[in-house]
Amino acid sequence: RRTDPVTGERYHTTFRPAPTPEIQARLRQNPKDQEENIEKRLEIYYGNVKALEDFYQDAFYVNADQDPYVVFEFIESCIIKPLPCKK
Repeated sequence: RRTDPVTGERYHTTFRPAPTPEIQARLRQNPKDQEENIEKRLEIYYGNVKALEDFYQDAFYVNADQDPYVVFEFIESCIIKPLPCKK
């Protein structure tokens, strides 16, 4: 991700590149997007994910990369099952 300091417009080097070499030359990268900062954020993310997975052991995983109706049906089938009652 890059930002044009003149216009404030945002660009992405792969998905939305700057339209001209002039704009490309003046783009600035957000310090949050530097490699060492991203590595720190990913480390924190994976640490949190692990803690959440341990806490919610009965959670189910959803493959959301499919037809929305199929995703809905799967989620519905998982939550309609009666929850166990503590006595």
